Amino acid sequence: MRVLITGSSGQIGTNLGLALIERGDEVVGIDRRANAWTDRLKTIQLDLLTVRPEDLPKGPFDLVVHLAAHAKVFELVEMPYRALENVTSCFAALEYARRHKVPFVFGSSREVYGDIVRHVTEEAEADFVVAESPYSASKIAGEAFIYSFAECYGLPYLVFRFSNVYGRYDNDIERMERVLPLFIRRISRDEPIVIYGKEKVFDFTYVDDCIDGMLKGVDALAAGKVHNQTINLAYGQGSTLVDAVNIIGLALNKTPKVTYAPPRPGEVMRYVADISKARQLLGYEPQTPLTAGIPLSIRWAREHGNV
Repeated sequence: MRVLITGSSGQIGTNLGLALIERGDEVVGIDRRANAWTDRLKTIQLDLLTVRPEDLPKGPFDLVVHLAAHAKVFELVEMPYRALENVTSCFAALEYARRHKVPFVFGSSREVYGDIVRHVTEEAEADFVVAESPYSASKIAGEAFIYSFAECYGLPYLVFRFSNVYGRYDNDIERMERVLPLFIRRISRDEPIVIYGKEKVFDFTYVDDCIDGMLKGVDALAAGKVHNQTINLAYGQGSTLVDAVNIIGLALNKTPKVTYAPPRPGEVMRYVADISKARQLLGYEPQTPLTAGIPLSIRWAREHGNV
């Protein structure tokens, strides 16, 4: 199989690309920046915001996987034009898939569900009337374009709604401040941390589980067995940020220096995924609870000089 991945230098793109290569598939990546983690993943440096159709990689491809996006919620609250860039880059990748008649995989987000008070959320229950942040609006818009292209042009797709993916290749803190690697690094150095929203509950997903689900979906879509589905990929269990900090402290044998502040605008306070659809359609079964995933993340960070 030959796969085109946009956002191939990011965490999920890098892990997915390497997993496909390791099993014998051919991968071509597109990203605005070179891959800082590996030279095994062929990366063409292009900006989907300004690229001309003739500059895009030549096919044929069996799938397009679109992961390129600005992904920091609060950052997009402060700079909402970046949310529009997410929509523009999604449209460019989607139009490429339409023109070349290639099935499309989209990396969406739990953010489309908004701020949820119930304990779990099923895919059909996303409320697109209210977007909690410009970031969530950008993912809602991306999904809407995909659904419309399926309706009008018969384009097969899978939409994966990710939830707080962490682990290998997620600690590029200077570029994007992800919460778990940020906390791991600061706690390891006895530096203070701030939790914005003590009561936040997230469904943290270890990257190997996420990639396992994606590979199952990619294969099912390419084979025509599953298509035109929107699927939650997560662990399926909620943990507070306080839980995560305590696990980090135990793993590092450190006492975290924590202060608490109110949640920032646009941030979702609670999300736990209903992953029954992923189980039913893809045979997805996540293996890594937060208590196991954080020590794995710390070990990887130590091996790469980040802790």
